[in-house]
Amino acid sequence: MLHFAITGMLALLMLSTPASAADEPDLIFKKTTVWKLLSPDHKLATYAIDDPVVDGVACHFTIPEKGGWTGWLGVAEELSDASLACRQIGPVTFKKKFEQGTEVYRDRRSLFFKKVQVVRGCDAKRNVLVYLIYTDKLIEGSPKNSTSTVPIMPWGNSPGPKCGEWMTE
Repeated sequence: MLHFAITGMLALLMLSTPASAADEPDLIFKKTTVWKLLSPDHKLATYAIDDPVVDGVACHFTIPEKGGWTGWLGVAEELSDASLACRQIGPVTFKKKFEQGTEVYRDRRSLFFKKVQVVRGCDAKRNVLVYLIYTDKLIEGSPKNSTSTVPIMPWGNSPGPKCGEWMTE
């Protein structure tokens, strides 16, 4: 009987994990902000993501992670604070057209109502990709956000593409 319960729990865990490792951000490091004696510490966690549609752009973001027993259990209400920095790390190439405000990354930040999102837009006049990280909550929304821009520059001998040509109407 115990074997069936463990097998069922493992199956549920497998179903709840992302389809591929590319869906998850890369953890760069965590830094303790509040030390807890008998439970996990509060931390700031810095992650990296690659834009899934725009090759040559990477973003790093930092978000708080609640410690304590509620944080350990995954039921703590996470803070809305977030910071973001995006840079061109190679030649920029677009895989497909996109709309303004297209989601690049999304993750749940609380058991039911809060999530963090990174979205992308294009300032066609200046040929700059604009990234925004924000958290939203079903009832109250979120005033906490951060913006980062990536001017599309030539890389090597190839000129940079125009982001405005890759936007959908």
